[in-house]
Amino acid sequence: MEERDDERERERERERERERERERERERERERERERERERERERERERGREREREREREREREREREERERERGRELEVVFMCVRERKREREREREREREREREREREREREIACERENERERERRERENERERERERERERERERERERERERERDREL
Repeated sequence: MEERDDERERERERERERERERERERERERERERERERERERERERERGREREREREREREREREREERERERGRELEVVFMCVRERKREREREREREREREREREREREREIACERENERERERRERENERERERERERERERERERERERERERDREL
């Protein structure tokens, strides 16, 4: 009887031991689950870190693109400004060419006026010269007339 009690006691002890083992196994399983959860959390954290790094890279890329667009706009504006400056210089050169043409026209007008004055002086000189020549011709004619008159006088004198 006592032996059976001992056996039952040992059986209960073994059952309690198995239960404790099962409890330890459940605890180990819970620990493994907690470890797996911690690992999943570490992996999520690593993924969040990778995502933050990808976002930073995307932001750097957007910044590079913004800077490139700014540089491109700057280049375009520089081209525009260069074109504006060149057009301004060309307009100034054209105005200078027009002023030079105007100065040349003015010099031409002055030359024409000087020529007209010279021509007028020449006409007046020729007119005076012609007048003097006509006067000399009239004087010669008067002289010839006087000579003829003297010749007639001498002729009359001889006839007398």
